[in-house]
Amino acid sequence: MFARSFGRLSQQLAMKKLAQNQAVRRSVSQQAGTAATSRGSLLRKSARFTLRCTLYAALAGAGYVSYQLYRESHPLPQLAQSATFSNGAPRKTLVILGSGWGSISLLKSLDTTLYNVVVVSPRNYFLFTPLLPSTPVGTVELKSIVEPVRSIARRAPGEVHYYEAEALDIDPEQRTVRIQSVNKDQEYTLDLKYDILVDGVGAQPTTFGTPGVYENASFLKEISDAQQIRIKIMGAIEKAASLAPNDPKRQRLLTFVVVGGGPTGVELAAELKDYVDQDLHKWMPELSQEIKVTLAEALPNILNMFDKKLVKYAQDLFRQEKIDLWLNTMVKKVDNTHITAKRGDETIEVPYGVLVWATGNAPREVSKKLMSKIDVQNSRRGLLIDNKLQLVGAPAGSIYAIGDCTFHPGLFPTAQVAHQEGEYLAKAFKKLHQVDMLEWEISQATNDKRTHLQPRLEKLQNEVENFKYNHKGALAYIGKEKAIADVAVGESQYRLAGSFTYLFWKSAYLSMCLSFRNRILVAMDWCKTYFLGRDSSV
Repeated sequence: MFARSFGRLSQQLAMKKLAQNQAVRRSVSQQAGTAATSRGSLLRKSARFTLRCTLYAALAGAGYVSYQLYRESHPLPQLAQSATFSNGAPRKTLVILGSGWGSISLLKSLDTTLYNVVVVSPRNYFLFTPLLPSTPVGTVELKSIVEPVRSIARRAPGEVHYYEAEALDIDPEQRTVRIQSVNKDQEYTLDLKYDILVDGVGAQPTTFGTPGVYENASFLKEISDAQQIRIKIMGAIEKAASLAPNDPKRQRLLTFVVVGGGPTGVELAAELKDYVDQDLHKWMPELSQEIKVTLAEALPNILNMFDKKLVKYAQDLFRQEKIDLWLNTMVKKVDNTHITAKRGDETIEVPYGVLVWATGNAPREVSKKLMSKIDVQNSRRGLLIDNKLQLVGAPAGSIYAIGDCTFHPGLFPTAQVAHQEGEYLAKAFKKLHQVDMLEWEISQATNDKRTHLQPRLEKLQNEVENFKYNHKGALAYIGKEKAIADVAVGESQYRLAGSFTYLFWKSAYLSMCLSFRNRILVAMDWCKTYFLGRDSSV
């Protein structure tokens, strides 16, 4: 009896313990399920949030780009030019020569309602020169890096008159500039009167007196130069393809020589090698291996404006990619098939198929004529300017000069310098307009009021500060999707090289483009080159 009672009790205790264990397991399972459900819910929420943010960012970006494109293509009404302001004060005529970095930067930054602005240039567009070396091989299309002058002028707040003409002569005493139309169907010669003249005609290539260069080499400063180089490259390749592999003429035709170790020459050589290795190699593998790209520089190093470590990196990459570097090599003579150069005491003669001369600037004829009329203008390198960018020796406040046509210690003929000079003059002309308005007000005022206004006039005149160049660094593409950058941020200097620097080089140049239209076109060209390759036709 006792045994049966004890057995039932034990059985009841065991069942109770089993029930407790099952309850614990159900609780743990429920907690695990709840945690899993919670984690899954959190991941879904995070994914939805990320998707929403991406969508909103894409919509905001598309809206911003659309707004900018609409604003560029639908400019606001302009204030018409007139002889006087509403208060009766005379409105001065400001004539801007050229459509390069300096002149266009001035035009974009200037309040054109303050002057009667006239632009004179034989080139009816602005050319984004930093990407010009990418155009002969088709990495970037030429139309993507030009912006019409009339489009830029139409976006200004005040009316701007444009003449597609070349400046022939400047009379600093009579304050006139003689211009001649470049349109052969409608030729004309005109003398324009100016109160203020900004000379930004740029420079022309120089050969340093090397015989045969003008007759046989191509330069790289204009669109026509890039087109001519492309025709020569493609022509040389097609002619060589029709010759036997052991033919000396074939070897000559497939030798491409670039003279000048500055950014333009280096980037052109790098683009040529990229085209041969990345595109031509697919369609003409045997011939592409025979092509030689050579870069000749008279100094011991290329890219002398960069840090020595960056220069070494670029030179090592060139040698690795089998780009021939001729350092300390001075070209002495050029004919239609050979280059004669001197390297130390050795004279070498090298056959070539395409020759590009990318070194040195010389003043244009209009600048030479202007210098001949002013005694103190005795520099062969360009127009001498003072710290306010005024032409030395010209009547005060009448002629300013900016860009490659000028010479001033510490200022180099680069796009960055010209761009900052243009922006500086826009601010200076705004101050000078205030000075002019106050001088006119003083001339109309009584003696007591003149005495009261005179200190204010002197204060305004002193507010026109000297031009100070802020060097922001230098960039150069060196091939194989690599670039170098010597960048200044405040007082810090950053030296970068490699593939990530190449992305920085691209983003920097995109940000420097004048319009959203240009940025979109250049970005599309880069994408097209990456996915579809370069076009091998002329």
